[in-house]
This record gives sequence, C-alpha cells and structure tokens, in this order.
Amino acid sequence: MNIGFIAHNSKKSLIENFCLAYKYILAKHELYATEMTGRRIEEVTNLKVHKFLSGSVGGEQQFIDMIERNYFDLVIFFYNPIMNSPNEANIFSITRVCDRYNIPIATNIATAESMVLGLANGDLNWRENMHPLY
Repeated sequence: MNIGFIAHNSKKSLIENFCLAYKYILAKHELYATEMTGRRIEEVTNLKVHKFLSGSVGGEQQFIDMIERNYFDLVIFFYNPIMNSPNEANIFSITRVCDRYNIPIATNIATAESMVLGLANGDLNWRENMHPLY
C-alpha cells in the first residue's frame, strides 16, 4: 500500500513519534511525504520515504497530483487547527481531493492510529482494486 504523510511544522515531532511507534507496520508499505516531513521520518525510523518538494514550493501540489491519480491508499496529514500559515499545506485542498477520490485520510493521532492498525489487519485491502494500471 502507498501511504502519504504530510505535517505542518508544529506537528513534525508528532508525525516522527507516530512513525516510530508504528515503524514495523509502515515498513511493509511504500511511504511518501513532502520533503521535510519525509526527511524527519527517515531520520527517526530508518525507513525509506519517497520525498516530494517542500510543501510551500510545490510539494503540496505534487501530493495532490498523487491523490488525483488514485495512487495513495491512505493519507496521514497532521495539521495545526489553531494556526494557518501561508507556507504550510492547505488542509482543505488535501482533504477535499481525498474525499473526491475516496482515499482515507487521518488528520489527528487517534484516527491515524486506527487506520494504521486497520491497515495491518487488512481492513484497507479493498484499496488494492483502486490502483491505476501503469
């Protein structure tokens, strides 16, 4: 399965801790992230992460393009609901496109944990039928 990660700057530590906690589940899947998020995940977990550009210089659009091509099976986007910086990925754009293409998205730790445990349990195997043929 292909899992996309994105995190606002104030949530980078949370996504690091999340990925470290679920490293052995995530190791069985392909991981994708915007540049800084991906780099930080790689540093703490030693997992391979395919990295896009930084969100503010095109990574957000690359991420959305992958969603629109139905390439992700799960998106985890930890954002700060209190602050909204113009340099950080737009939660509404990403959630809207995930909803449009029926890609599960977690925007908080509780939902992310449920989805990753479900992934390990095979609950998201239906997504395999959704992949485009390349």
